Amino acid sequence: MSIDRSTTAPGPAADEQDDTPRSYEDARDELAAVVAKLETGGLSLDESLTLWERGEALAALCGTFLDGARERVEAALRTAEQQ
Repeated sequence: MSIDRSTTAPGPAADEQDDTPRSYEDARDELAAVVAKLETGGLSLDESLTLWERGEALAALCGTFLDGARERVEAALRTAEQQ
């Protein structure tokens, strides 16, 4: 059984440590947690900036996942139109 990697984040081999979410849902959930933590406040400036940067990276990753999904849907529609 092959694994479709088009909706999976690129990253290191499974035995390497990496904090990059492996799916859109994981990235979205972590982004929501980052936003909630920032909204709660009470963090130092350094902690807030670190979280903000993580949130920016997660938002970009979510965009990448969604772009990949859009491409797959468009490809499927093109294939369906040709049949």
